[in-house]
Amino acid sequence: MKDFENKVAIITGGSFGIGRATAIAFAKRGAKITVADYIEDMETVKLVQAAGAEALFIKCDVSKAMEVKTMVDKTITAFGRLDYAFNNAGIEGPSAYLHEYTEENWDKTIGINLKGVWLCMKYELPHMLKQKKGVIVNCASVAGLVGVSRLPAYVASKHGVIGLTKTCALENAKLGVRINAVCPGVIDTPMIDRITGKDKIVEMKFIDMEPIGRMGHPEEVAEAVTWLCSDAASFITGHAMAVDGGWTTQ
Repeated sequence: MKDFENKVAIITGGSFGIGRATAIAFAKRGAKITVADYIEDMETVKLVQAAGAEALFIKCDVSKAMEVKTMVDKTITAFGRLDYAFNNAGIEGPSAYLHEYTEENWDKTIGINLKGVWLCMKYELPHMLKQKKGVIVNCASVAGLVGVSRLPAYVASKHGVIGLTKTCALENAKLGVRINAVCPGVIDTPMIDRITGKDKIVEMKFIDMEPIGRMGHPEEVAEAVTWLCSDAASFITGHAMAVDGGWTTQ
């Protein structure tokens, strides 16, 4: 199915995990892709090209306004338009109780996870509004819907992403731009590997959080993102869609 043919998508945090899987999913539907990440890794670009789509890599720290603006400007220069954006870049931050958290760690986590989503939308929206059509999907987390001990900045940032999504969706609902968020549960990605240290006992504790009995796959989140961007979701805006095995229903 090539329903995204001649369309253009930006994927931040695109070098690994959910970002990589989503870039490939967009490519399979025909979209041209900008893969953005602060880590220079061309593997996602190669995989997108192998799927038959055009791809561009841009190094970008989403917490820095001029780097985000440059990312969007380069996308427009290369491809001529912007139809979809998956604002996915994020970090988990250190694990510590709130009263032990350092200001430096708080600022870095909030800067990438929350400020970064704001900056991305700030520079993506004008191009979509000019076209009178576009879709943005922000990556929150089930930690944006519930509390998680020892991840205060991460949880606060992901709650904030949902709030930004709902506000921006209201502002643009009648202007042709839809904005939603996905809230992944425990997904088998490099982030989970960092959190668990690849310790099998710790991994099982995370798996036990999902009533379905396993971690999710990045491709399952990618399917939700591309569906939200498709015409099948044309009446959906301002929603935070949980993509998990039942964690948020407990």
